[in-house]
Parts: sequence; C-alpha cells; structure tokens
Amino acid sequence: MRILILEDDPAIAFDLQAILEADGHEVVDSISSLAEAYQHLDDRFDCALLDIDVIGGKSFGVAETLMERHIPFVFVSASAPSDLPQPLQRAAFVAKPFEEKVLLKTVEHAVPHFLPC
Repeated sequence: MRILILEDDPAIAFDLQAILEADGHEVVDSISSLAEAYQHLDDRFDCALLDIDVIGGKSFGVAETLMERHIPFVFVSASAPSDLPQPLQRAAFVAKPFEEKVLLKTVEHAVPHFLPC
C-alpha cells in the first residue's frame, strides 16, 4: 500500500515509516503540518496515518476531506478517541504509544481492498 503519514514528532514519524516499510508498504510522504497535509491531499495514496495534534492545529479537517474522498485513514494519537468530533468517532484509531502489530492490523482493516501478500 501507498501510505501518507501526518506526524509532527520526527522520531515517531521515523518509527511509523520504518514499521510500514518493513511490512512491505511504501510511504509516499511523511509530513508534519496541516498546511503540508492539505498540499498533499491530491497525491496518490491508499491510506493515511494522522496524528491529531500537529503543527498548525488538529487534523480533523484533513480527516473529513479524506472521508469525503473515500480514502481510508487511521488516527495515531495520544489523544483519546472520545476527543474526536462526533463524525470522526468511528474512525480507525491507534493509541500512542502503539504496538507494531496493532498498528499494522489496524491499517490492514482500514483499507477494505487491501490483500496482504
């Protein structure tokens, strides 16, 4: 899968990228701000990993745009799922600190057409 990462902590972004690439996925970009996220929404990717609190604010608008475009995403955040606005509370969510297996399984389940190799 081609995956976009929105994460403002470089160490966490690096870990996410390493985990995904070790599992055979391609990280199309790792970005840290809302401004960058909106610039990359037209890029071709199959799924996005979104931290909630990033440079420039919260990623809820990005998530809503992805929902409108039918692009799967997973929140990866230290926030609680209950902190999400009502329309986003059913979104896939991985709590930080995350376990590698949980992250990968959640990504697989977030993308209905994904078939593991």
